[in-house]
Amino acid sequence: MPEVALLEVAEGVALVTLNRPEARNALSSELIRTLKRLVGEADGRDDVHVLILTGTDPAFCAGLDLKELGNDGGPLKRAPGSGAHGGGPSGDAVAPRRGRGTTLPTSKPIIGAVNGVAVTGGLELALNCDFLIASERARFADTHARVGVHPLWGLTVLLPQAVGIRRAREMSATGNFVDAGTALEWGLVNHVVAHGELLPTARRLAADIVSSDQRAVRAILATYEEASRVPGGEAWDVEARAAAEFQRGGVDPDDIERRRQGVVDRGRSQV
Repeated sequence: MPEVALLEVAEGVALVTLNRPEARNALSSELIRTLKRLVGEADGRDDVHVLILTGTDPAFCAGLDLKELGNDGGPLKRAPGSGAHGGGPSGDAVAPRRGRGTTLPTSKPIIGAVNGVAVTGGLELALNCDFLIASERARFADTHARVGVHPLWGLTVLLPQAVGIRRAREMSATGNFVDAGTALEWGLVNHVVAHGELLPTARRLAADIVSSDQRAVRAILATYEEASRVPGGEAWDVEARAAAEFQRGGVDPDDIERRRQGVVDRGRSQV
């Protein structure tokens, strides 16, 4: 049988692909375990600086495997407890990504390349990425209420952050689908591209990230994450503490000058 998820590494980028196309990449217990393992493996590799998460066509992820769910409860049997952040979709405690309870246990940036429908648990999986690129074929829906289950992987936190509380409430209460263009308008995704350009676009952005200082990338994204968990006024203190800690790690003036000239040259090329 084919692997339910695949890992491919090249040029500093790990491509993680959900690979249950016959089930629209629905999240079975096996797929969740494999996904967590592959992301953890990529996180531990020195030759990986960025991850891209996508699905084998025609879907990104259709959510929990409803056949398994209806049979024995599937991953919901191992739902996280009432701790601060819980576990990932496997229900196990994981080394959380920058403090977030998720099945993506990595400190490295994750780009979601949404190639088709991202529904319920699949939408939550997408929301746990740092940002999203969508194919023109992408569609998004929160159908937890239609199925009769409650979100447990961060949707009620992450969806309002992306689209605003009123749009999030509408999506959750109605279960209606949002197309790629609307997702872009609402701020759920960063870019919408032709289907054939999805992975090339994600790889170009990943290459841009790889070319940045990796210590700074991870520290800044960690600061975004921590600041998002506190009131606005306290977020300033979070940044100040993070900056002081970063400075204590050492800053090389010669390296900064070299990078400054690179920024200037790159800016001229992008005008």
